[in-house]
Amino acid sequence: MSPKFTIAIGSDHAGFAYKGKIIAMLLAEGHTVKDMGTHSDASCDYPYFIFPVAKAVAAGEFERGIVLGGSGNGEAITANRVKGVRCGLCWNEQVAIWNRSHNDGNVLSLGARTVTLAEALHIVRVWLSTPFEGGRHIRRIDKIDEA
Repeated sequence: MSPKFTIAIGSDHAGFAYKGKIIAMLLAEGHTVKDMGTHSDASCDYPYFIFPVAKAVAAGEFERGIVLGGSGNGEAITANRVKGVRCGLCWNEQVAIWNRSHNDGNVLSLGARTVTLAEALHIVRVWLSTPFEGGRHIRRIDKIDEA
């Protein structure tokens, strides 16, 4: 049985459709989810929805965060501007495993124009179920946090 998390999620217009499907899956699997927007597929500026996710995770209000856009790049860059966030752009299962196991990633970024919906749902499940390995990776994370 996988652990259950409190998860903040946000997207721009390009990630809006995937966000709804991911939320439905997360709720069905017993996670607690807060949708930080956007709430339509109308064109919008993603920082308005990504910063609240990242800040809530960094503040400890949520254990994990998920951000979505067309490529996921801008969303990852935005989230990583918040101290304490380790957001990884994951485009397959292996990258999601490394983000969690090596980097103790606490925010996942996905590109709705780069992966299928089925791939996105699988990546989310893998990312949430992968533990952090600790060990040699801790000193590296400590160096990131010192910056």
